[in-house]
Amino acid sequence: MKTPKIIISLVLLLISFQIKAQENLDHAVWDQILLINVSEDGKVDYKGFMRDSAKLYEYFTYLSDNPPATSWSKEETLAYWINAYNAYTIKLIIDNYPLKSIKEIKNPWDRKFFKINGVLHSLNELEHKILRKLGDPRIHFAINCASFSCPIVWNRAFTARNVDNALDTLTGNFINDPLRNTITEDVVEVSKIFSWFKKDFKVDGEDAKAFINKYSKVKIDKQPKKGYKKYNWSLNE
Repeated sequence: MKTPKIIISLVLLLISFQIKAQENLDHAVWDQILLINVSEDGKVDYKGFMRDSAKLYEYFTYLSDNPPATSWSKEETLAYWINAYNAYTIKLIIDNYPLKSIKEIKNPWDRKFFKINGVLHSLNELEHKILRKLGDPRIHFAINCASFSCPIVWNRAFTARNVDNALDTLTGNFINDPLRNTITEDVVEVSKIFSWFKKDFKVDGEDAKAFINKYSKVKIDKQPKKGYKKYNWSLNE
């Protein structure tokens, strides 16, 4: 029995709507700026961002004028807010440049210095009231606090299509980075991110140890000497 053409048409229309729903925003401008001003290993050229400030502010305007809607997919929403957090962190740095650490800025994370849809926001609002509530602990390895011990700045824009794979890759890279975590059979010293946000890593009844083991090349299977690495707040340039 042949499928009626009207049903085929409706299915194709539905698929096209789903694809469109995952592409509500074009992050191409941000992608271009990142490729030019962030190295493969996450070093940021803040002077370069200052030279490209016209493009950067074009992206800020675009973000502000196109806030996420309830109809957006989780992937598109994640991509939007991660990009926004990272872009506005760079704005905070270049607005106060030169400096050696983000901590030289008074209340950097509570400062309301950018608008989205006409409403003033702070970086803490984006992280704690929006991103963390999306329930994906991998976001902690995608957002950057402009410091050496933070996860590196990815030099590409997040999109609905790449965000899931990118979050997995960035999480694995961070956990297995010996500069940010030491995980051996004898010593376990991990980033303070796992202490600050330990509740976020309690996924499906597990804990931060289980989360780390999902990505770590060396599994934590006994009780070695363990602790947290000192956090280096030096600027990531």
